Amino acid sequence: MTALSERVSARPATRTRDRRQGMRLAPYLFVLPALALFAIFKLYPIAWSFWLSLFRTDGALQTFAGAANYQRLVGDPLFWTSLRNTGVILLVQVPVMLVLAMGLAVALNSSLLRFKGFLRLGFFMPMITGLVAYGVLFTVLLNPQSGLVNWVIGLVGVPEIPWLTDTLWARIAIGLALTWHYTGYNAVIFLSRLQALPKDHYDAASVDGAGAWNRFRHVTLPGLRPVILLTLVMSTIGTLQLFDEPYVMTNGGPDNSTMTVGLYLYNNGFRFLDFGYASAIAYALAVIIGILGVVQFRFLGERP
Repeated sequence: MTALSERVSARPATRTRDRRQGMRLAPYLFVLPALALFAIFKLYPIAWSFWLSLFRTDGALQTFAGAANYQRLVGDPLFWTSLRNTGVILLVQVPVMLVLAMGLAVALNSSLLRFKGFLRLGFFMPMITGLVAYGVLFTVLLNPQSGLVNWVIGLVGVPEIPWLTDTLWARIAIGLALTWHYTGYNAVIFLSRLQALPKDHYDAASVDGAGAWNRFRHVTLPGLRPVILLTLVMSTIGTLQLFDEPYVMTNGGPDNSTMTVGLYLYNNGFRFLDFGYASAIAYALAVIIGILGVVQFRFLGERP
């Protein structure tokens, strides 16, 4: 009788224990489909790409080559040309775009400005335009012979500019397209941070006699620091992966002056079907992005 009562009393405790274990496992069961999709569509391609980078492609034949693709990468002048072109865009276009976005955000945050909602929407609208669509748009606008831009500047006596056919002007054209597309997007990010800054900081600065420039320098800029880091990192990653604009507008020309790393990767993988070398380029690009990200966080991240 005593043993039976002990078994009966143990059953509720066992059920309680099983219920608690089930509750602990329930969150993992809900996350499991997302983890499975991530593993199939993200982890597997990343791992397979690295495996491909260790093979040399000769037509339909693939032979194991070890680090040969990476050694080829180091001695490939066209890869270094594409990396230099991408670096020029990164060092010139990204700072100009972020400065314009910051100034635009400050203007849109002004209490003196009317129709703020309409203006914010207008400056953000380019971001929702498809990459290929706006690349085609700029190709038409900047056509050296029949483009609208050359026609307009011709009305004031300026000679035709060889957009897309000159090495320097082709780079400028890519930069203009990127700036038009992404400035409003970054301005909205800056604006959201500006609206979250405490007003009493500006009031205190005004009481201390700080003018508009000093308020911007000592209040606005420090407050925008996390967003500056965010937009800089995102713009750096996006620029290093730049593909659509040079592919649509110039196809990497003229004379490889707008050949970016992303476009060079695409050409090797899908035009020359050299998937091993393309995978090596992809991993080299990932390493470069990681290094730049660490450097940016090191110098712009929050310090204790």
